Amino acid sequence: MRPMGRIWTWREEDAGAFWDEARRVLSRHGIIAVPTETFFGLAVNPFQEEALDRLFALKDRSPGKPVLLLVDGPGMLEQVAREIPVPARRLMEKFWPGPLTIIFPSLPHLPRRLTGGAGTIGVRQPRQSLTCRLITALGHPITGTSANRAGHRPCVRADEVAREFGEGVDLILEAGPCPGGLPSTIVDVTNSPARLVRAGAISPAALAEMMPEIEGIPAKGGAR
Repeated sequence: MRPMGRIWTWREEDAGAFWDEARRVLSRHGIIAVPTETFFGLAVNPFQEEALDRLFALKDRSPGKPVLLLVDGPGMLEQVAREIPVPARRLMEKFWPGPLTIIFPSLPHLPRRLTGGAGTIGVRQPRQSLTCRLITALGHPITGTSANRAGHRPCVRADEVAREFGEGVDLILEAGPCPGGLPSTIVDVTNSPARLVRAGAISPAALAEMMPEIEGIPAKGGAR
């Protein structure tokens, strides 16, 4: 039987202790599973090559596939994005926090594991307040790739994460099940007009309503 990952059940009075433990784990290139408004995400320090190597090995992830990041708000983008185009500001104002991943031009020094060598970085601000508070306490973004191995469905419960990854995940935050459903919607703002890359929890109709010029929106009644 595979050893289980260590589950930390959330209690507000222990918030400071959890922030300290999360810092300790991440400083040692560890992996933490955190809840979001869709699925559990696997969090590492995105600026540590060794931590990213561990993350890719754990998920059996293709080496050229980029990794999205989670931030506590637009102010943290300066750590990873080279610029914030006007369409991105409009999208953030409407849909952040929430399940919208925006692809920005990336800063040149970011690890290739994050960008897939494309010069871009996907970022979102999750609606899950505990995860945003963790990011604030850390002072830097974390990875937010879904908690699943390649080809498996993403985990929505802490015990599922523990069974799926065992001791490969160092710390799991238990704060109730995630809603599941569709993954985050992805929009690329690195060119003009912005382009829908992946339909998800935010519908194409909702995007088109506030940004009619966006490319990649399926025509009404048409095939996706």
